[in-house]
Amino acid sequence: MTDAFTPEEREALYKAIFSRRDVRGQFTAEPVDDAVLTRILTAAHHAPSVGFMQPWNFIVVRDPGVKARIHADFTQANEEAASLFTGERQALYQRLKLEGIREAPVNLCITCDRERSGPVVLGRTHIPAMDLYSCVCAVQNLWLAARSEGLGVGWVSILHEDKLREALGIPERIVPIAYLCLGHVSHFHESPELAKAGWRQRLPLEELVFHDRWDNRA
Repeated sequence: MTDAFTPEEREALYKAIFSRRDVRGQFTAEPVDDAVLTRILTAAHHAPSVGFMQPWNFIVVRDPGVKARIHADFTQANEEAASLFTGERQALYQRLKLEGIREAPVNLCITCDRERSGPVVLGRTHIPAMDLYSCVCAVQNLWLAARSEGLGVGWVSILHEDKLREALGIPERIVPIAYLCLGHVSHFHESPELAKAGWRQRLPLEELVFHDRWDNRA
């Protein structure tokens, strides 16, 4: 098999997976080189997609004014989210830094055009959401490629979709999938920040694997 990974290449892939982090507060002001950004976007564009429909678009945001609008909406949404928790959980939530919108040199919005391949798409005939899942695969490709380039990525999901559409001029038929912060970082944490903060720990794999049917751990 001529295209097999060498042990070193395989180890590099797992290193990117296991050292990937959701970055919020370690972004530096160093600009992201255009060639590096193109490589990362190319990796995202090579994600698997149902029916090879490639339903994604990538909105690259560098304008401080646009970032400020997104951050203002995050602030409002974050206050709303905090109110859903109570007691110590709410206090911990309010101490967490959950975005790097203004600090990151580049913001990216990945979207899904559900009409790109027409009304009938190979592989989407019975599970309509497969095009949305395809775009999430693009997010993962981008995240791992960025990590291999030494760049951090943070996914900001605490936003109002209508405000995001308005700020970025996204048409109604286009679905925003992910709003990401991207840039060089001072360091990567050894473990996920939410685990370090005591919000939640990684579940044991053996609790999540079933055999042949649901809940069969034999």
